[in-house]
Amino acid sequence: MQITEAKVLDALRPIEDPDFHRSIVDLGFVKNLSIEGGRVAFSIELTTPACPVKEQFKSAAENAVGALAGVESVEVEMTAQTRGSGNAAGEALEGLRGVANVIAVASGKGGVGKSTVAANLAVALSERGARVGLLDCDVYGPSVPLMMNASGQPRVTADKKIFPLRSYGLKLMSIGFLAGDDAPVIWRGPMVHGLVRQFLGDVQWGELDYLVLDMPPGTGDAALTVTQSAPLAGAIIVTTPQEMSLIDARKGLRMFQRVNVPVLGLVENMSYFQAPDTGTRYEIFGPSRVDETASALGVPVIARLPIEPDVAAACDSGKPIVLSAPESVAGRVFLELAGEVARKVALLGAEAPPVLGTNIQWVNTP
Repeated sequence: MQITEAKVLDALRPIEDPDFHRSIVDLGFVKNLSIEGGRVAFSIELTTPACPVKEQFKSAAENAVGALAGVESVEVEMTAQTRGSGNAAGEALEGLRGVANVIAVASGKGGVGKSTVAANLAVALSERGARVGLLDCDVYGPSVPLMMNASGQPRVTADKKIFPLRSYGLKLMSIGFLAGDDAPVIWRGPMVHGLVRQFLGDVQWGELDYLVLDMPPGTGDAALTVTQSAPLAGAIIVTTPQEMSLIDARKGLRMFQRVNVPVLGLVENMSYFQAPDTGTRYEIFGPSRVDETASALGVPVIARLPIEPDVAAACDSGKPIVLSAPESVAGRVFLELAGEVARKVALLGAEAPPVLGTNIQWVNTP
């Protein structure tokens, strides 16, 4: 029987994207279809290279087309065209024009593992095939240089364009590359505002699928500058199970909601300890109220990270756990988190909701 384009597309039509709930054919994912005798070749263009079901799509497509009469071989190439977020007010800063999606990793307070989550999320997205940058916005406590084993001065051109450093396939920028290792950053608010704007606008990030921002803790000057300057695709709030951390996490979440930035979800760090000998889980900090908080705020819990000494050791050694021990519990959770973040951002990009202005008028409320 003659193999036709219509027959191939009909065979692929039952394969549905689990998020869009539509056929990959109807979504226009099938590209470059060619038929030569019994040889069929085509590509499937996804909305993100970090798609968590990429291999399932490829296997299902090979099986569906391979079952057609007359087909001798099937070649499926998986490609991606990252959809940019529609969550941008006005023109993007020059340095961000090639960045499809900017993702903020934030926390209400320090010490909850926000930088660890940001670094490992960025690496995990890169490991899934995305082009990723990591910007350390924590001016007073930069940690990206240590966590990513990167050092040196970035190259600056005569017109003050800054080129990021590279490590593990990521583009990196941090105040830690500009200040000495032990030099304190003693700056007032306007100086912090100017530096963050410069990192966003003057750094030559180039073409990126994702730029992950390691936000400063709290809702101060640097955090406000980011929300008003960068076209954020979404934000992730990192917390620990204790109520003290959740109180501040709620404030950080409300800040993003106030400026109409989608909150992708909560990440509960130090959620539990799993005994390596028995596998028994222990809630070191007592019963968690993260689920209750997430439900009240209308956001999901998208990851629960265990207490693992190896995670801290990996950060201190300059090789994130996703790279040093990808099969560990934490390593697998970070890879799953990357897939979930990529999925949510792709959905938001497809929906492209209208964006409100990000000029904030602060008022006193009772």
